[in-house]
Amino acid sequence: MKRPQWITAGIALASVIILFFVSQGQIFGIKQEASTENHDGHNHAPGEEHATISIDTILFHAKENLSPEQNTRLNFLEKSISRGDVQDQKVHVYHQLANFWSDSARVFEPYAWYTAEAARLENSEKSLTFAAHLFLNNLRAEENPGLKNWKALQAKDLFERSLKVNPANDSSEIGLGAVYLYGGIGSPMEGIQKIRQVADKDPKNIFALMTLGQASIVSGQLDKAIDRFEKVLQVQPQNLEALISLADVYERKGDNTHAVENYRKSLPLIGLPEMKEAVEQRIAELSKK
Repeated sequence: MKRPQWITAGIALASVIILFFVSQGQIFGIKQEASTENHDGHNHAPGEEHATISIDTILFHAKENLSPEQNTRLNFLEKSISRGDVQDQKVHVYHQLANFWSDSARVFEPYAWYTAEAARLENSEKSLTFAAHLFLNNLRAEENPGLKNWKALQAKDLFERSLKVNPANDSSEIGLGAVYLYGGIGSPMEGIQKIRQVADKDPKNIFALMTLGQASIVSGQLDKAIDRFEKVLQVQPQNLEALISLADVYERKGDNTHAVENYRKSLPLIGLPEMKEAVEQRIAELSKK
């Protein structure tokens, strides 16, 4: 991944604390497997869906990196699932497991998985959309094909469940469209159409504009991407992702002057030291050209 794209992906992932959650593909070197799963993590025959990695495989490799004390704690929590015959008890254990993988092990995928399992049991719009956006935000920077597909399927399922609870949730409609764009499942045009429907209804919808802007980058329509990111900044002048994305597009066009201008505007808004350093280095490199 080139530096500008790494910076953009880093901004998108900041909401899930990228410094603490590392991709399973990097930790375990997982290769894509010829098995598929639905949201419950069980394998199905090849061809039913896109090839993906199973949650069983993810958890197996994640446990390899735990200390004996962590394994003991995890075993206790996992056994508590089968003992919890009341839904509220299971939800509570799933949240405990999510917290374990978040705070103790610091691995994203199991954290998001157990957060999603709790949300599916709770079946509330709030919990479902929270879990769905966890996967979507992380999906954008995932380079492992099997993990990308797995995360996309999780996000798709959660957004669809959220829309069943509240069909008028524009954020979930956009999120579902974004899953098609970033996850490589279904038709990209189907995803764009979902997002455009919201944007046509609400021209100042930031989520819709940002997602359409990223879609324009992917399709090579850089001028259209600039227009969309500038519309975001008209509404939210300090939108960090819009500034970084706009700088990225100008850099792709070879307009280093405007790229540097927008990178500079982003600096006071960046809270992660590593990301700020990367942007400063990029400004220095572009200023020499």
